[in-house]
Amino acid sequence: MNADRNDNEPSSRAREILRVLVENYIREGVPIGSRTLARSTSLDLSPATIRNVVADLEDLGFVTAPHTSAGRVPTAKGYRFFVDTLLKLQPLALEEVAQLQHQLHDESAVGGAKAIAATASAALSALTSMAGVVTIPRQKRTTLRQLEFLPLSDHRVLAILVINDAEVENRILDMDRDYGAEELRRASNYLTEHYAGQDLHDIRRRVATQLGDTRESVNQMMIDAVGMAQQAFGADVERPEFVLSGQTKLMEFDELSNVETLKQLFDAFNQQREILHLLDRSIAADGVQIFIGEESGYKILDDCSIVAAPYRVDDDIVGVLGVIGPTRMAYERVIPIVDITAKLVGSVLNSSQ
Repeated sequence: MNADRNDNEPSSRAREILRVLVENYIREGVPIGSRTLARSTSLDLSPATIRNVVADLEDLGFVTAPHTSAGRVPTAKGYRFFVDTLLKLQPLALEEVAQLQHQLHDESAVGGAKAIAATASAALSALTSMAGVVTIPRQKRTTLRQLEFLPLSDHRVLAILVINDAEVENRILDMDRDYGAEELRRASNYLTEHYAGQDLHDIRRRVATQLGDTRESVNQMMIDAVGMAQQAFGADVERPEFVLSGQTKLMEFDELSNVETLKQLFDAFNQQREILHLLDRSIAADGVQIFIGEESGYKILDDCSIVAAPYRVDDDIVGVLGVIGPTRMAYERVIPIVDITAKLVGSVLNSSQ
């Protein structure tokens, strides 16, 4: 161990070697040996001295040696130290920022918030060659305009909700019997009459209360209608959604190319729960958040990093966007891309109101 540092921090010389090691590994994707470090660092050190410093870094948990190689690779702790203290960011070129802003403005004019999210997701993927993810903007108020029920087979009912000005949400309801078209029309009319123009949060609370009250009533139609409403206005209606682009690009990274790893990773994307939980953790954050490897708390993401940032409308956070890729990502470029994209998305959404 070196004597010029405390037990928890690497020396200035070790920091420089760690920086070079991480940068080389991100660029090359192979374990980095002492000879490569000797050629790459500005320090005038012999390979033997560098080996000793690397051994110190390994003792501290910043690097590790794959069993098939004499070289070293960064650990999650090593990446974290690199990102927090050694990283030199590379802002986007002005022409890249202008092009991204132009794309987002074009989409806002023709497609609204969901189109903006899709464009931002695709842009994040294109700029980083990794997966781009953007949550659909959360609206301050989600108002019911109209509700319609249509009969399906096997005790199922299709609920069609028109919310806000023109957004349509479809939900399949599993009922305990088949319903005729006339029954469903009466239920639709009853619920639209009582709940149209109200916020879905308020409707959900009222429905939960009314369901208990109507069970004491002899009006079976009301009981059925409120029971359908409880499903139609359930939490699923307002579950956050995200747009994901470029997930197949992750197959190009050796550390993520294992078939079983990819299967589990794509399953996580499809189920959304883990990704949404991580994005939600970024909602309360101020600026860019970075989850490296096991920091995510999800085993399937141990070989991944997520760089995310919230975006705002009228100073209120309405969504989160980010990039998902291997821990071996070019953080110096990805972080500014995520940061500026979040700012641009918020700016475009503000101007389109």
